Amino acid sequence: MAERSFAEEVGKLRLGAGETFRGEGILAVTKALLESGVAYVAGYQGAPISHLMDVLADAEDILVEHGIRFENSASEATAAATLAASVNYPLRGAVTFKGPVGVNVASDALANLASGGVTGGALVIVGEDYGEGSSIMQERSHAFAMKSQIWLLDPRPNLPSIVAAVKAGFELSEASRTPVMLELRIRACHVHGRFTAAANRRPPFTLAQAMATPARDLNRITLPPMSYAHEREKIEERWPAAVRFIESRKLNEFIEAGDNGASDIGIVVQGGHCNTVLRCLERLGLADVYGRSQVPIYVMNVAYPVIESEVLRFAAGKRALLMVEEGQPNFIEQTLATVLRRGESSAALHGKDMLPLAGEYTLGVVRDGLRAFLERYGRLAPATKAVPIAAVAPAALAAHVHARPPGFCTGCPERPIFSAIKLVERELGAHHMSADIGCHLFSILPPFHLGNTTMGYGLGTAGASAFSAPVARGADEALPGKRAISVMGDGGFWHNGLTSGIANAVFNRSDNLTIVVDNNYTSATGGQELLSSHAAHKSRSTGHAIERAVRGVGVEWVKTVTHTFDVSAMRDALRDALTTKATGPKVLVAQSECMLNRQRREKPLVRAAVARGERVVRERFGVDADTCTGDHSCIRLSGCPSLSIKANPDPLRTDPVATVLDSCVGCGVCGEVSHAAVLCPSFYKARIVSNPTRWDRALARIRAAVIGALQRRDARRRARFAF
Repeated sequence: MAERSFAEEVGKLRLGAGETFRGEGILAVTKALLESGVAYVAGYQGAPISHLMDVLADAEDILVEHGIRFENSASEATAAATLAASVNYPLRGAVTFKGPVGVNVASDALANLASGGVTGGALVIVGEDYGEGSSIMQERSHAFAMKSQIWLLDPRPNLPSIVAAVKAGFELSEASRTPVMLELRIRACHVHGRFTAAANRRPPFTLAQAMATPARDLNRITLPPMSYAHEREKIEERWPAAVRFIESRKLNEFIEAGDNGASDIGIVVQGGHCNTVLRCLERLGLADVYGRSQVPIYVMNVAYPVIESEVLRFAAGKRALLMVEEGQPNFIEQTLATVLRRGESSAALHGKDMLPLAGEYTLGVVRDGLRAFLERYGRLAPATKAVPIAAVAPAALAAHVHARPPGFCTGCPERPIFSAIKLVERELGAHHMSADIGCHLFSILPPFHLGNTTMGYGLGTAGASAFSAPVARGADEALPGKRAISVMGDGGFWHNGLTSGIANAVFNRSDNLTIVVDNNYTSATGGQELLSSHAAHKSRSTGHAIERAVRGVGVEWVKTVTHTFDVSAMRDALRDALTTKATGPKVLVAQSECMLNRQRREKPLVRAAVARGERVVRERFGVDADTCTGDHSCIRLSGCPSLSIKANPDPLRTDPVATVLDSCVGCGVCGEVSHAAVLCPSFYKARIVSNPTRWDRALARIRAAVIGALQRRDARRRARFAF
């Protein structure tokens, strides 16, 4: 169950020639694939491209109608290897995953694909996750494109440009026999707009035809001596063919200056940042809202290869150029410097000397760099420098607004796992913990402060593999024996954790503990289903237990906790795993459904039931203010967003008491933690009944009468002692 369903929107994929498509960028990419005659599509979900996989899954009926094979791949490497179908056959194929980490995972397959080349068009759509909206290390896919000589498209972030880039990508791939990478930044993936649709096309050459007539070309296999020939072919044949295609099709754009514009300076920009540059020029009074600029702009919708003839033509007669290239290293700027020098151009080149070396090029950042460039060359008068609001606001707010680190959602089933670990550490002391990519990574932050390192998706166990040091006789015998703990999610487990982590631990006789968080979905990437999901799926096989897979590779000590909200059970299982005399790797499977996906599924059903007049019971938790001591250990061991504090109602006590907000989903972790930690009995559970029956109402009246009588009796007793 993905975090968003596109079941309603996919109807737009049936639009015919001449009709207007309106929608989101991701949906437009899918429509462009259909219009391009793609034969197969594969991919792995990951921000900001996850929704493309969700759209493809929801549109599977349409794909089947057109004879298109869709693969929900186990990893990015699996997806990239799918493009092997385009090596010997005129089949157009597309794969999609997150960049650059997804590109790194797929590097082996992509390098082999780029070496041997392709017959059919091969398109790699990567979600370029860079900047302030990113959740990963700050890197780009550009370096890999250059390393393997895969042509890199970076279209302007509007729907017509994105759709055109998809179609041109297939044609460029076929014209140069080279795979093509199309990068879409976070905002481009979710931009809304419209374009004129074309008719969907069935693949002219089908997968069935390829299977019926197998083809084999030894020259396309990456083995010596062919691999040496591939390198020469890249430089002497494929690159020139790509340059000719890009030039003839005018994939890059030249925006000429208006009548009163400057022709002696120019701006070179990657297509993905063109809108930002035009908006900044508009704010500086040198462009209008329709993109008509008073400064010439060379828009590189193809970021690699750089077309030298176009660069020199744009630089002709200009005193200076500004290269707007986000991220580091400045690959394009370095290439432009070489091109201008070899072409004996007199134009001065600026870039990272006027724009930041690293970081996202937001509107404010680009505006300041453009202003510096334009002021230097006389297009803008020097402005009086004012202190940016962004530089003042954090300092002014810091004294009043506390930092709020990201954390687990309300009712998250992973929170009690780390609460249990904290409780076990009270008895056994701190342990080294190897974290993994996913929601569980939030355990590194307050209030848990767990996790020492994280090395990549599904690499939690591998990240702790060194911590099984052999102890020589007579050395370090006085040190207490502790097992390292590693954590991975079910998504990371099936991605590569089973082989690179668990199987590796078995092979190397590791004695550590791995906790596999099994919450029924790849929750961190949007709630997509996987092998161990419980829901039945018409075109994919689910219901494969993680414990069975773990035992299959040789792990003997395996336990499954089916309800992570039972903190006491989690604590006991962890203690057992960390203290058992059994040797070899230990695996603890912690199961509970992702609360976000559960709420997405159950809330509409509850609302519908209430609307029909059916009796619906919901559970909520609360804190008895008279009993609460104000210790707040419950908050420190839970960190639930629904747990807060409020003023103490007792005038003789000054410490604030804990309280449960209305956002509570009734998971019960706060009360379980308090019970497991032997804290206090202040938590209570309440049942909210919608559309109560007569019996419910009568029972409520009886309870109110009994409680009222007891309260009045207590009040009379207190009155006898009042002064």
